Amino acid sequence: MTAAFSDLAGFRSILSAQPDNDAAAVSAAQARNDQLTKPPGALGQLEELAVWYAGWRGTERPEITSPQVIVFAGNHGVAAQGVSAFPPEVTEQMVLNFQHGGAAINQLAKTFGAKLDVHALSLGTPTADFTKAPAMNDEEFCAALLAGWEAVDESADVLVTGEMGIGNTTPAAALATALLGGEPESWTGRGTGVDDVGLSNKIRVVREGVALHGGQGDGLEMLRRLGGRELAGMAGAIARARSLRIPVLLDGFICCAAAACLEKTEKGALDHCMAGHLSAEGAHGRLLEALGKKPLLSLGLRLGEASGGALSLGVLKAAVACLSDMATFAEAGVSEG
Repeated sequence: MTAAFSDLAGFRSILSAQPDNDAAAVSAAQARNDQLTKPPGALGQLEELAVWYAGWRGTERPEITSPQVIVFAGNHGVAAQGVSAFPPEVTEQMVLNFQHGGAAINQLAKTFGAKLDVHALSLGTPTADFTKAPAMNDEEFCAALLAGWEAVDESADVLVTGEMGIGNTTPAAALATALLGGEPESWTGRGTGVDDVGLSNKIRVVREGVALHGGQGDGLEMLRRLGGRELAGMAGAIARARSLRIPVLLDGFICCAAAACLEKTEKGALDHCMAGHLSAEGAHGRLLEALGKKPLLSLGLRLGEASGGALSLGVLKAAVACLSDMATFAEAGVSEG
C-alpha cells in the first residue's frame, strides 16, 4: 500500500485540501428534523448533533453501525523529570490491560458497539525531553502521524481517538500554552494526581519547553517539538477521518490539545469533530472554548484512554436514531396544530 504522505509537506497539503460536509444533506436533514413528531427544538442539542452528523455522512437519514475507538500509546522523555505520579512503565502495562479487555475503555466501547483498536507507538523509545530538544525529529513525527492515519478503518461511521502515555498532560499543557498563549499555570493541571510540589515542577517543565520552542512554527511544528507519538497519532487519525467524511468525537484535554494543532495549522480542520465531554482536567474547558466546541457530556471524568469520547457515542447514537427513525407528522397522521 502506498503511504498517503511521505513527509510533513505532504501532510500539510492534505490538510489544506480536505473535503467539506454535504450541504444538501444538511438541508435535507434539517427539513426532516423540522417535520418530526415533536415541538420545534424539543430535543435540544440532539437535533443540532444529528443534523451535523447527517451532513458529514451525506444523507438525511443516517445510521451508526460501525463506530471505531482507537487508543494510541506513547512514552515521553520529559517523564524523567517527575511530572507524573506514575512511572513510565505503566504505559506498557496499561496497553496490555487494553489488549486483555480489562480497562474502562474496553467496557465503554463494548457497551456502545464500537470496535476498539490499540496502537503502541515505539514504547521502548521515548520522545526526547522537550526542555532540551524537540520531542521528535521530522522522520519520527511523520511516522507517528502516518500510524494514526493508517489506523482508521475506512468502513467506520464515527471515530473516537484516545491516548495512554504516562506524563502526557505535560506536553498537552505545553501545546496549549504555545498555541493559545497565557501563562503555563493556567494550562497545567494535576493530571494523574501530583501534589503541590509536583504541580510546581510540571509548571516549570512546561515553561521551559515553551520558552525553547514557542513561536517556532505552526500547530504541526509545535506538535513535533512539544508533543508525543500518541498525540501525533491522534492528529493523524482525526485528519484521516476528515478525508473519509467520518465524524469524530473528541476525548479529553490531551486529545483536544492534539486536535488543536490541526486547527492552528489549517482553520476549519476540526469542523467534522464534536467534543465528547468536558473533563475534570482544569484547562480542558478553556481549550474547548478556544476551539469553539461545546461538550456533549460533563461527568467529571479525567481518565483519558478515549473514555469520555466513547461514552458520548451513546448521545450521538440517540440523536441519530431520533432523526432517522422518528415519524414525521405526515407519516404518523398527527396534526401539527
